[in-house]
Amino acid sequence: MKKKSILNFKLKVFNLKFAILLNLAAVTELHSQTYSFPWLNDAVDRPAIQELKPPVDYERVTTSPNTFADWLRNLPLKIENNIVYLFDGSRKLNQSAHYRVLAVDAGKQDLQQCADAVMRLRAEYLFSQHKWEEIGFNFTSGPRLAYKGWRKGFRPRVRGKQVTWHPAAKPDSSYENFRDYLKTVFTYAGSASLHQEMKPVGQIEKIQIGDVFIKSGFPGHAVIVVDLAVDPNSGRKAILLAQSYMPAQEIHLLKNSRDEEMNPWYIVNAEDKLYTPEWTFEWAELRRF
Repeated sequence: MKKKSILNFKLKVFNLKFAILLNLAAVTELHSQTYSFPWLNDAVDRPAIQELKPPVDYERVTTSPNTFADWLRNLPLKIENNIVYLFDGSRKLNQSAHYRVLAVDAGKQDLQQCADAVMRLRAEYLFSQHKWEEIGFNFTSGPRLAYKGWRKGFRPRVRGKQVTWHPAAKPDSSYENFRDYLKTVFTYAGSASLHQEMKPVGQIEKIQIGDVFIKSGFPGHAVIVVDLAVDPNSGRKAILLAQSYMPAQEIHLLKNSRDEEMNPWYIVNAEDKLYTPEWTFEWAELRRF
């Protein structure tokens, strides 16, 4: 009886250790999250944004797997070259504004400009997480273009400021149909409408990955925070910014041309303005989905 009890005890300890190892393996797998990016039609191994070193003495903030923040910092970088190309395949005239180019296509039409790139990234993330009900953006004229209706085969008919929906296609959940949806979004939405539907952050100290600096207007502009690091000693924060611009072009990480030591990171400093190579923002222009 005694030997049997000892054997049972050892078996329980073994099972407990095995269960702990399984849990640790699950946690390890969870925190080494990988994402698929359907616009990439190859199997090339590309570095991600998060592989760029933070500034000296700064540490990246923690992100949870499958969140918008984690997805953004895992976006792939181009390795073929470090040139920003326009939608038509020609080079952007200003090649001095970017630090690295993201491996995200610009489309084939002059549509994916500044605010459009922000909407593209947000929609791509939601699509990748199968959160189709959450995908939707407002037209500049006001009505909302929801992907759930588009996916079911409904299409908007625009007459002035009036938008009506009509059945015009078969239900289609493919990625190609999703990209067609985005073309319509880019056509009828922009910085003015995106500014209205996003919420002001208020205190710049609360900045998060996925927040957007956006200036409403015709033209306006928008850049998105794609990574964030903190100096644990001073509490100061540093951010990486990405943008597209006019004409439609590849999304790229911005240089910090005013601080070579911090480049490409920007120190969050509410006492001044946010000076990017092609636009100057007020810190108060920070908004959130």
